[in-house]
Amino acid sequence: MPARAPTGRIIAAAGLIGAVPALTLLLLLAEGELAIGPGLLALVTCGLGALAIAQLWIGNLARLAEALRRAAAADGRLVPPDGTPLLPAVAEIAEGVARLARTLADQGELVGRLRRADEAIVERLPDPLLVLSPGRRPLRANAAARALFGAADQGPPRDGDVAALLRHPMLADAVDRALAEGRPQTADIALPVRVTREIAAQVIPMDPPLADGGRIVIVLSDRSRERAVERMRADFVANASHELRTPLASLIGFIETLRGPAEDDPAARQRFLGIMAEQSERMRRLIDDLLGLSRIEMAEHQPPTGQADLATIARAEADALEPLFRARKASLAAELEPGALAAPADAEQLAQVLRNLIENAIRHGREGGAVRLAVARCTGGPRLPNRAGVLVSVQDDGPGIPPEHIPRLTERFYRVDRGRSRSAGGTGLGLAIVKHIVNRHRGLLLIESEPGSGACFKVWLPAGPAA
Repeated sequence: MPARAPTGRIIAAAGLIGAVPALTLLLLLAEGELAIGPGLLALVTCGLGALAIAQLWIGNLARLAEALRRAAAADGRLVPPDGTPLLPAVAEIAEGVARLARTLADQGELVGRLRRADEAIVERLPDPLLVLSPGRRPLRANAAARALFGAADQGPPRDGDVAALLRHPMLADAVDRALAEGRPQTADIALPVRVTREIAAQVIPMDPPLADGGRIVIVLSDRSRERAVERMRADFVANASHELRTPLASLIGFIETLRGPAEDDPAARQRFLGIMAEQSERMRRLIDDLLGLSRIEMAEHQPPTGQADLATIARAEADALEPLFRARKASLAAELEPGALAAPADAEQLAQVLRNLIENAIRHGREGGAVRLAVARCTGGPRLPNRAGVLVSVQDDGPGIPPEHIPRLTERFYRVDRGRSRSAGGTGLGLAIVKHIVNRHRGLLLIESEPGSGACFKVWLPAGPAA
């Protein structure tokens, strides 16, 4: 509805408009220059005319003010005042204000487009980026930063790794220097979280602050993979040279024997060739495990995607190890809860975890014994996180593990009984592989054992929705 002008304002305006003509008529009447009848008619006509002009003028101004308010409250477009026709002066003002409103609206739309484009560019930058408030509180993060810290939603990440990053003394010092000097600073950081991350950070002070109040921009470069590759090369050379020395020496010795004293001894040749084949297979398994462990360590800092049905995987791996069960005359007792989904999870890597644990239980359990395999959903328990998860347990009935050895079982090539481990065909890398895969899945590995009562290996993994 069109705005209505206040009556008081109309009367006041009419008084101002008709004051001079009315005074003139009164003076003429007082001096007798104008007859009373025509004079009074002229006064009435003057008052009515002033009232009409005032109503039209005030009404125009009221409608113009209403149009301006609507333009300010809506999208910046001036809605032309309706109702009474505009006076020429008011129409000119309305046209000028309309042009100004259109210009401001176009500029506002342009600024909005530019801001959305900037946000889209920042969101799609390949490098992780954090924006901090003057109080060093995370305001927002781009997609790469959310992926780096395991947060899937928009806005500031809430992962514990971000808190560890912002509390790091080297980054805090770089932020202090950037604010004090007004210049970008750099810092190399090693985050002491479960999966160590090595990050290069650039700290950029923003003056003036960003539109959302951001005062500090931190650009991160995750160097964990590059450093892992460097360590992998060094570790591979050191481990391979150390662990391959014995089987290579055996092969060289048997080759020299076959070329010399046993050259014409068929029985010795067959026996030596069998041993050489065993040593060659041992070296192949060792190299495969070393390469597999190196690949896992390179991707350990990157959380997996997807989900894995652990009951199905456990059944498949147990069936694949049936020949080893028969060779050891061992039996399997399985309790597998359907629909126990781990997420996020890499099904192939979790299959490797189950394969290694079941194979260890068969090899290190007693011959003719039993292996117990269980998969179940859980929501907490002793030494377990108090949230939804999936618990996998593999128990053997072997001689058990002395307590002093348990903390070191996941070290590379660590063996409780070296002679027995090698005779059983182990490389000493299986549990190290299990540990790194579980770490990548942000899970938990528990080892429980008492000498003479076997050993139980438990793996807790974050759960996905029930199937």
